[in-house]
Amino acid sequence: MSALTLGAFAVMFFGWIAYYWLYDWLFPAEAMTDKLQMSDLVVLGLILAVGVSSAAIVGWLQAQRIVSPLKSVATTVRSIANGDFSARAEGTKRAFSEAESLITDFNAMAERLENAEAELRYSNSAIAHELRTPLTILRGRLQGLSDGAYEPSPEFYGRLIAHVDDLARIVEDLRTLGLSSAGRLELKLAEIDLAKEADIATTSIEQELANAGITVKRDLGRAIVFADQARIRQALLAILDNARRYAPGSVLVVETRATKDRGLIRCSDNGPGLPASSKKRVFERFWRGDDSRARSSGGSGLGLPIVKAIANAHGGDAVVSDDREIGLSIEIWLPKTRHA
Repeated sequence: MSALTLGAFAVMFFGWIAYYWLYDWLFPAEAMTDKLQMSDLVVLGLILAVGVSSAAIVGWLQAQRIVSPLKSVATTVRSIANGDFSARAEGTKRAFSEAESLITDFNAMAERLENAEAELRYSNSAIAHELRTPLTILRGRLQGLSDGAYEPSPEFYGRLIAHVDDLARIVEDLRTLGLSSAGRLELKLAEIDLAKEADIATTSIEQELANAGITVKRDLGRAIVFADQARIRQALLAILDNARRYAPGSVLVVETRATKDRGLIRCSDNGPGLPASSKKRVFERFWRGDDSRARSSGGSGLGLPIVKAIANAHGGDAVVSDDREIGLSIEIWLPKTRHA
């Protein structure tokens, strides 16, 4: 806009100077005087018209460079508001860098909204599926007990309680993920040694791992971090239970390490592993490595997403290591300092 103003001023200023220089050539029969004549007013009007017209044209072109991206964003906003989350704003070749940044950021936001909407729809369907099976079984057992088809016994009641526990575990997992998504997952931070926590968690489930034919090896180095002890054990048990389900008969190595500013927990097995395309999905809710697996053998599909949520709540991350050709290696990275 400054360049446009200066340009318009230059057209008028130099145009007026040029008029005085060319006056004798334009009007050879008239002597130049200090009084404004009709010819002076005509030339002045032409200079003003050229200057203002040039400024208007350039200003209009510049305005289009600003308005066109905004119109595209506004149109896309209306589409998204009407439920079309696949809509994206389109940039122009001559848009300002700020407008390009706006479109890029807006499209990134729209993509996240689309993914969130897709995840919500899938989660609603998956939740209904996951809860339907234990509820159906529980209702059938209770109906049979009411009709006298089943004989009451401590073992029978134990199985009913087990189904209730399955439901309670799914509900608690969903609650944990919901709190994490809302940024409300509460943590009781304290200074803990990841080596000690890994050893306790592994010992608590070691018999179940042995029953699955899994041999556990420990390589625990001291790693002091600020973390929630209960949540870290919850994440570790989820990883170990995942290995029990999907890598029976394998060798499971549990490691802890400390770097300059982070602590590491790594659980690696030499089981069947996952293809590279599937490793990106291990932390998706309700996703299982083999879609054909029944819930009884494949779990609820919430264990590893909870691991990711707990790591993120601590300001860290959970990842699948890519440096293994066989098996699966899951790493939890946690900051050593207290996360705000």
